[in-house]
Amino acid sequence: MNWLSRLALLLMIIGALNWLLVGLFQWDLVAAVFGGETMRASSMLARIVYTLVGLAGLYSLTFLFGDNRVRAE
Repeated sequence: MNWLSRLALLLMIIGALNWLLVGLFQWDLVAAVFGGETMRASSMLARIVYTLVGLAGLYSLTFLFGDNRVRAE
């Protein structure tokens, strides 16, 4: 995986982890780091979606650190 693909994947994972925090705790890490309102009021359905996106981001960590070479069968 080239450096641009790794950077894009890393940014996607950071965003997904932020949504996980919003979904579970209604707390926005990005707003806390860069300034802004850190608490978000969301509906339960929105929080479920945020949590699922965050869990997908956790799963995507395996792609960032795993062996991504294509193997010939």
